[in-house]
Amino acid sequence: MFRGIIETTIDAKGRTSLPAKFREVLIGQHGDERFFLTNSAPVRLADDQSSSGLLIFPYKEWFVFEKNFMAIKGLTSEQRKNILHTIIAPAQECCADKLGRFLIPPAFRRDAVLDREIQFVGTLDRIEIWSMSEWNKVHAHHMNNFPSGTEAAAELGL
Repeated sequence: MFRGIIETTIDAKGRTSLPAKFREVLIGQHGDERFFLTNSAPVRLADDQSSSGLLIFPYKEWFVFEKNFMAIKGLTSEQRKNILHTIIAPAQECCADKLGRFLIPPAFRRDAVLDREIQFVGTLDRIEIWSMSEWNKVHAHHMNNFPSGTEAAAELGL
């Protein structure tokens, strides 16, 4: 499982390093250093604004995601097309070099508003990548909308 929030940088050419603890999980738990990089689902913020980052799926988990997408019911054709065009179509297979470095293509950098300071966020089965500025907005939004006092939060002991 991917856990933790790690601050790092991206260079002018779009290169960054996958944190060592996340590389260890890719290889140790998923048996493959390859992964898929794609856009994340947008997070709806206040005032009709949204923010999005990037997602890293372990290689084999990407194919499970695609299979689940093909089988899922309950999406309108418009919703299905939105997911297909936003997340599935742009996905790219990636592999970090021996030092953990990989290139984030320009379109992904532009869509996720990635600048020099970025965050890798472990979310159990995936890794998110956020620009520091977008992460701060999303994190504040989640803190303001935390499900305190709900039955589900109580069941988790929160």
